[in-house]
Amino acid sequence: MTQTHCELCSATSAVATYEVSQTAQTSFPNTAMLCSTCREQIEDAASLKANHWHCLNESIWSENPAVKVLAWRTLKLLSSESWAQDLLDQLYMEDDLLAWAKSGERTAESSKNSGDASGDITKDSNGTALVDGDAVSLIKDLEVKGAGFTAKRGTVVKKITLTSDTGLVEGKVNGTTIVLKTMFLKKVV
Repeated sequence: MTQTHCELCSATSAVATYEVSQTAQTSFPNTAMLCSTCREQIEDAASLKANHWHCLNESIWSENPAVKVLAWRTLKLLSSESWAQDLLDQLYMEDDLLAWAKSGERTAESSKNSGDASGDITKDSNGTALVDGDAVSLIKDLEVKGAGFTAKRGTVVKKITLTSDTGLVEGKVNGTTIVLKTMFLKKVV
């Protein structure tokens, strides 16, 4: 029996087979049935509309491995949204399935970096490139372990320093140099 609805959002119009990218051959089936809306947003990460993806709260439990991989990749792109991070925390994937999901994550990042072959650009939660000396603001309260304080949402951190990990930067908050995850930062323009 063929699927007549989108396996991510359950839409019934313009549904077609979608092949999920993989860098190595896996034993998992790599196709899912997607509507045109989901397909377009997955293929162009810059066009992701967070409200559309609330549907992932059901599709993360799919038995189709390709659907789980697509859900994981999409939630990673939306991880600055608290609901998306909560769903990502709930999503359990076996090691080989998670490896497949992560293998496509770098490919998606590289395509957004337009022109940077290495894909090693540090970006804030909105995908804006960060460089040494930028100012960023926190998008949520962050407990600073070991320092005994909470960095409050909206706090501006000036003159950040990039690290070798594109997901982390260093900056001073309350006179203490701390490491911050870029997924909780927004560049101050």
